[in-house]
Amino acid sequence: MYQKIGDILVVKRDLSQKEIETLVNKTKCKTIVRYTTQITGEFRTPNVKILFGKETETIHKEHKCLFKLDVAKIMWSQGNIKERERIAKISNKNEIVIDMFAGIGYFSIPIAKYSQPKKIYSIEKNPISFYYLTENVKLNKLKNVVPILSDNRDVDLKGDRIIMGYIHKTHKFLDKAFSFLKDVGYIHYHETVAEKVLYRPIERLKYYAEKNNYKLESYNLIKVKKYAPGVWHVVVDAKFCAYS
Repeated sequence: MYQKIGDILVVKRDLSQKEIETLVNKTKCKTIVRYTTQITGEFRTPNVKILFGKETETIHKEHKCLFKLDVAKIMWSQGNIKERERIAKISNKNEIVIDMFAGIGYFSIPIAKYSQPKKIYSIEKNPISFYYLTENVKLNKLKNVVPILSDNRDVDLKGDRIIMGYIHKTHKFLDKAFSFLKDVGYIHYHETVAEKVLYRPIERLKYYAEKNNYKLESYNLIKVKKYAPGVWHVVVDAKFCAYS
């Protein structure tokens, strides 16, 4: 079992020489790597062991979008493919979008390409991810994406649609998300949550909305993927309106 990212394979265990030769012949990959430890930390930096080849930088194509990345430095989640496809067409040409955790452009690139909003402000604080974000904007020939190297808490903007594509203590950034939001707009809020408390994200959104003088008008909760036994990665598409 393997994950193919561009022309690089990520496998779950060490392989015999025969297994490596079989995979190389089958997939025409240039490199095979294995993650050696669980991916943790604020920047989700992987630790890899190279089983075949040398080069860990590649260009991955998904939904006609190009993503340049180094698999030894940047995480790529195949399990989010359907969400990246879904979010691509969720905006429109009249909107300003703010991507609070842009990474290499996981959501910014497909939204910019398919929804074509007036502007996407893509905020990323990891310098390595930011480098690949700027590279991917160029690769996809996008004119409506403005990459910003910063902690989103240090940025002052206003937008119609806020993307919160991060799942670790994301609720701690909801006050900032509401400071970005215009009087009427949308927040796409990601979180990991146990099956038995699946609607906890809704309660959090209601709480922070009231705290920031907004009303939750409507929402849709979507299961992105299974994160762990009994735990889901979910996203909530929520529409808010400021109290007058």
